Amino acid sequence: MGKQMTEMLKGTLEGIVLAILAAQPAYGYEITARLREQGFSDIVEGTVYALLVRIEQRGLVDVAQVPSEKGPPRKVYSLNALGGEYLEEFWRTWSFLQKRIEQLHHDIEHPQSEGE
Repeated sequence: MGKQMTEMLKGTLEGIVLAILAAQPAYGYEITARLREQGFSDIVEGTVYALLVRIEQRGLVDVAQVPSEKGPPRKVYSLNALGGEYLEEFWRTWSFLQKRIEQLHHDIEHPQSEGE
């Protein structure tokens, strides 16, 4: 993944992870696997775990300790009401930005001639 992609992803990964949790509660490795299934193949688990700590501290998710067949219990994250509100705002913001960027791209690729 290029540097530009990495920088853009930093600003959106939180919303992407919350969207994954909106579909179904999951633990860290499952979230990483789902990101990879969605084409985010270069995301490392450490990035996801650091993000999970941040969204837990901000109160956007609920966490349950679930016994594991191997090793210590797993932390399973689920989206709570506050996280749902944050995710709704993320989608509104994303939609706004997407429309503006597409319009800008269109205007640059197809400039209006003078006199039109």
